[in-house]
Amino acid sequence: MTTPINRRRFLRTAAAGLSVLTANQLLAACGAPEPRPLPRPAQTPTVPPPTARPVGPTAIPPTTAQLEPTTSPIAPAQLEPTASPTTSPVPDLVVARAGEPETLVRRALAALGGMERFVPHDANVIIKPNICVAYHTYEYAATTNPWVVGALVKLAFEAGARSVRVMDLPFGGTAEEAYEISGIAEQVKAAGGEMVAMSHMKFVSMDIPQAKSLKKNYVYDDALKADVLIDGPIAKNHALARLTLGMKNLMGLISYREAIHVDMGQRLADLTNLFRPKLTVVDAVRMLMANGPTGGNLNDVKQMNTIIASPDIVAADSYAATLFNMQPEELSYIVAGTQRGLGRSDLKNLKIEEINVGA
Repeated sequence: MTTPINRRRFLRTAAAGLSVLTANQLLAACGAPEPRPLPRPAQTPTVPPPTARPVGPTAIPPTTAQLEPTTSPIAPAQLEPTASPTTSPVPDLVVARAGEPETLVRRALAALGGMERFVPHDANVIIKPNICVAYHTYEYAATTNPWVVGALVKLAFEAGARSVRVMDLPFGGTAEEAYEISGIAEQVKAAGGEMVAMSHMKFVSMDIPQAKSLKKNYVYDDALKADVLIDGPIAKNHALARLTLGMKNLMGLISYREAIHVDMGQRLADLTNLFRPKLTVVDAVRMLMANGPTGGNLNDVKQMNTIIASPDIVAADSYAATLFNMQPEELSYIVAGTQRGLGRSDLKNLKIEEINVGA
């Protein structure tokens, strides 16, 4: 992160934010209790009882050992578009469909120029999936698909990363429970990555540089210091925010989520401007179409077998919105992000490459 960070004592969020505390659980995008110095609401969300692992409705994808890479990464010299008539420009966004999760991720990243375009040799990498709760397996589409996360870990190491850490702050159950029940811990460990339980001691109070609305918060220090941040959200419905996608997934890197309740679109744009993930990979393998963010009914899940990948988080969110029959301008954070110059939502003018893996 190149912007100097002036850490000072966190000032309490304006009283306007407290007027909407009853919406905390829905808007928190899988939040967690704040560290002790942080002012807390009088009540905390009640965690629903654990839900039994589904049996039979859907087939569990094969393990990563069964998935074969289909495309080798493109060499670094090929990454930048040139005027040569024999070289095709690198697309702004890639959509891969109709394949197993790891294969979809590999094909999408290869089309973007390879993971080495985003992960330098010896880089410290953090991957931020959505690991929402500890009482639903991945089939319910409340958490990022574990094979998608595992593939990102593998590709980061293949690009030469020194370390790859995966983390989130679930709001239902402990991090360790959520990591295991989601299936993400198993795939990350198999790929050689590290699952990290985010310590409250590492959330630092800071003034957010260049913020237009979210001026202060507790921010996860390791995410600011990482050489590369990869955003790995699942595409899902959210009762108040409408959709949880890449920009909203960054809420897992701050601890005082209630502050987002006021002027949410602009404040998510402030977070995006702060963290600036190098790559966004939207998991639309299984999408939660209703009753998000936690779901709990397999009838609300739609299997799309799709991956969206882009260095432009606004573009990735914009395309993902169309999978829910929504336009980018219907989401306040996409509008704010576009206005701030954080990315593009004009899909018709973007170079989008679509890959049918099953063809």
